[in-house]
Amino acid sequence: MNDVERVIGFDAHPDSFTSAALRGRTPAEAWTEKVFNKVPLGQLKSWTRKHTTPKDLIVLEASGNSFHLVRLLAALDRRALVLESTQLGKLKEAHANNDKLSAVRIAKAYLAGTAREVWVPDPKTQERRDWFHAHQKAVRRSTQMRNRLLSYLSDHGVRLKKGVRLVLEPELAEAQLRQSADWSARQWQVIKGMLMELRHAEEQRWHWRSLIAQEVAADPVLLSLIRLYGVRDLIAFALGAIIGEIQRFAEPRKLVKYVGLNPAFDDSGEGEWKGGIGGHGRKDLRSLLIEAAQSILRSRSPLAQWGKKLLGRKGSKKLAVAAIARKLTVAVWYLMNGRWTPLSEIDQRLSQKVSIMITHVGSAALQSLGATRQQFRQRVCQSLQNARDYVLDPDRKFTPNPQRS
Repeated sequence: MNDVERVIGFDAHPDSFTSAALRGRTPAEAWTEKVFNKVPLGQLKSWTRKHTTPKDLIVLEASGNSFHLVRLLAALDRRALVLESTQLGKLKEAHANNDKLSAVRIAKAYLAGTAREVWVPDPKTQERRDWFHAHQKAVRRSTQMRNRLLSYLSDHGVRLKKGVRLVLEPELAEAQLRQSADWSARQWQVIKGMLMELRHAEEQRWHWRSLIAQEVAADPVLLSLIRLYGVRDLIAFALGAIIGEIQRFAEPRKLVKYVGLNPAFDDSGEGEWKGGIGGHGRKDLRSLLIEAAQSILRSRSPLAQWGKKLLGRKGSKKLAVAAIARKLTVAVWYLMNGRWTPLSEIDQRLSQKVSIMITHVGSAALQSLGATRQQFRQRVCQSLQNARDYVLDPDRKFTPNPQRS
């Protein structure tokens, strides 16, 4: 703040923006120097050069295009921050609100220090997040269409037999559906339309799944994550896409808090309350780590033995799974920071993970890469042996180094 002359609140929309330039060190003494209302977004570059200086600090509320605007402003040698929208939404007055008031409110929230800053991902991390979210949407769409088809069949008294492959064996599936009931011409057209939508959704899911597997295989850091128990290529990709720069987390507990695996609590006065891990953090990443922890608990790894002992003491499977997920998050922090030991050989567990990942890559992608399945496996195994590893010790606790005065 010492080298900042003005704080400019920036209320951005898809087609326009409103800004308010404030001078002052605190919200009480800050005064509005100038307000620009509903400026077309196409004039952002010329407006920035004309009305701002490198000593100004531009603050935006997190929204759809806020990251893009921050990168544009950085290219113009302007400092910009993104503030979390949750706290800013609480400051909004219900009886009076417009773009001018919003711009002033954003600037004063930064001066008050009540709104947290949102990390702006680098372009590579942003693109990986776009891939991850596209895959998640394709999975939801595929599940929705499959359930819709099964519901329609159930409404007409038809239950599909187990093992019917609606997508992988379309001709056989259609023949079985034909014989399952006496369908009218209109009813059969409805079924055919649902099958078309289901196959299209599955095709999109396979497309993104193949790209994710290829990305993990090509990135040594992401590939090294699959050496951890319970972490397959999809979870490794999600970790890289959502975490981004691991250096922004100074210690493992920071990453645990970011994911939302630290339990909630409220200790005030005579009352004391302890809650679960829901309601805060990254739900998308936390759900994948919980899924990995459940698979670890079913294995025979040292971490699984530790989790089973905890389960026996506490009597709660959910608690044991959450504790394993926290241990796994700590291991991810150490591994992504370069704390590794060399890997002497590829064991059966890791070899099976590699085989599944190559299956997700797909034969068409392997052909476009100019590699056979065996050649691609050798390349991946070579990268694994040259990359990093972390031996997860369930009994180890993090102790921060003493800070120098």
